[in-house]
Amino acid sequence: MSFLRALQQPQICRLCRTRGIATSTGPAATANTVQKPKKGASAACAPDTILTGINYLKGQAPVLALADDQYPEWLWTILTPKVWPEDGPGGKAERVRRKAENQRRIKDRNFMSTQ
Repeated sequence: MSFLRALQQPQICRLCRTRGIATSTGPAATANTVQKPKKGASAACAPDTILTGINYLKGQAPVLALADDQYPEWLWTILTPKVWPEDGPGGKAERVRRKAENQRRIKDRNFMSTQ
């Protein structure tokens, strides 16, 4: 599938099988910017929508989507990246950043050794 073909296909939610569109047309967020979770985030499906593919046991009732207020609060913030406070040299933020850079460098080196 070509890159242009992928852009032309409509986006379909796998859980509720409904079409969706992008909400913003601005540039993608960079790694340095942190977006706060929106208050009042909502689910992708309407309540009582049958979620196909979730129920994998035979003979069970279909899984239905719940109303937004029935889900726990932590569920709406689970995809936000962890933000480490800048606590100077040798702190937790620097160690996490250094580890990520080192892992990226190792992956790049391993990839180039297979070429």
